[in-house]
Amino acid sequence: MVDPKEAKPSKGKVFAQRLGSASFLYGVLMIGLFSSNKQLSLIAFGVVITMLGVLALMELYGMAEKRDLKPFRGLGIAIGVGLIASVFWALGIQAQPDLALDIEIAIVLCAMPILGVAQIRRYTDEDKSSLAPLAVTVFGIIYVALLLNVLQKIRYFPDLEGHWWLLFFIVVSKMSDTGAYCTGQLIGRTKMIPRVSPGKTWEGFAGGIVFSVVAAWMFLHFAGAHFGAMPLMHALILGVVLGVGSVLGDLVESLFKREAEMKDSGSFFPGVGGILDILDSLLFNAPLMYLYLKYILPS
Repeated sequence: MVDPKEAKPSKGKVFAQRLGSASFLYGVLMIGLFSSNKQLSLIAFGVVITMLGVLALMELYGMAEKRDLKPFRGLGIAIGVGLIASVFWALGIQAQPDLALDIEIAIVLCAMPILGVAQIRRYTDEDKSSLAPLAVTVFGIIYVALLLNVLQKIRYFPDLEGHWWLLFFIVVSKMSDTGAYCTGQLIGRTKMIPRVSPGKTWEGFAGGIVFSVVAAWMFLHFAGAHFGAMPLMHALILGVVLGVGSVLGDLVESLFKREAEMKDSGSFFPGVGGILDILDSLLFNAPLMYLYLKYILPS
């Protein structure tokens, strides 16, 4: 029998795995956002965002099934893919933001009676659960599909260089994760919320915010021409807001994993975990970034 302490990978190995996975992910992201071949860029972004949705929903529903909550996995994934793909078509191909919103509303409204009928068909004397399966299925659609669609709305935001804004958003958000991990490993002492996430520390939390603020400043300093009239103060405040939001998003996902008694949401990326482990901060922060672009960014 292998001693758990011996089987646990070293911090150096985990960091190397994280670095390798991050390099791959950012490489795919750069192709999807900045390829000189517009057709390739469009296809790459559409495929990546759809695959992320499928895999994230599979992980989320898998965690629910571990607690015997019995979500409608197939229907939930189908509805989620329909939402993501249709919004990609409306924004990326048709360039009609209003159409994207109309499609989202139509699909969600149609999905509710479909899920209701599915629950009626499943209901038996042996299995009388109804609220939990429906609630988990709908939550997955909202948490994964609708929030991934907010990323698409940032990417295709009218009259802005959306690919630059999406890159800014992703890097600033994920630098919080990187900063929190590195700072926590080096000087982390004071546990943040051990009952939810034993590894998180207040020192790591502070380090994550610093990393996010520095990343936001660097974007504005070296690529400011792509961000319109965003003032420096806005960039720094966004760094703080997205840094804090990243930690909160991570804690929310940690609750899900703790409920399912899982360390990672999956094992898709070595050293990182599953798709939800990568998306947690982005899904939480996406509405904040979109609202900034829509209502606060100076014209």
